[in-house]
Amino acid sequence: MSSHSDNRLQGRLNQVLPKITSESFLKSERLGNEIPFYAFDYPPEAEEVVKEYVGFLDQQLKKKLPDLPVLHINLLQLALDTINSRKGNIYVASLKMQKDKGDTFVFKALRAMLEANKVASILADKAKEANAGMVLITGVGSVYPLIRTHHLLHALHAKMGQTPLIVFYPGKYTGQGLSLFGLLPDKPYYRAFRLID
Repeated sequence: MSSHSDNRLQGRLNQVLPKITSESFLKSERLGNEIPFYAFDYPPEAEEVVKEYVGFLDQQLKKKLPDLPVLHINLLQLALDTINSRKGNIYVASLKMQKDKGDTFVFKALRAMLEANKVASILADKAKEANAGMVLITGVGSVYPLIRTHHLLHALHAKMGQTPLIVFYPGKYTGQGLSLFGLLPDKPYYRAFRLID
């Protein structure tokens, strides 16, 4: 990334904490009847910078909003936990299957287990258990194509109520569509707000 891109990203990251700890954000003011879903898009090559920032964000939210439980879900970890929770050591079997038969075969084998509605239910259950007042989602690029963000967000609409949800998205979100890594074709999605322009 160029230094201009680095500075722009850092400037946008610096606005995240003040925004999501503001009273208007926490009360979902000015959203009308819209769901409080937000996307923070960023260049995929900045994954490590954003990952480090989200770790910092977790700590700061605990300090600034000690009474607000914040749930951080890494989709890759959620997928692995889901696979590992099944009987028969599916994770090890999947690795062997990938080696022997290739990615496409494994994706087909795991697709039903990681279908968007199932993952959304698991995620919503975790949010309910944690009594989460805010949910942060990372690891989006790591689970593609097993979990596709636009399908997951659609499936979460009816399950999350008015809990603010922020997806850290390695790609582009225009407010009308999601383009993972900035390379894949836009997938129509317009129910989230851009967290920071």
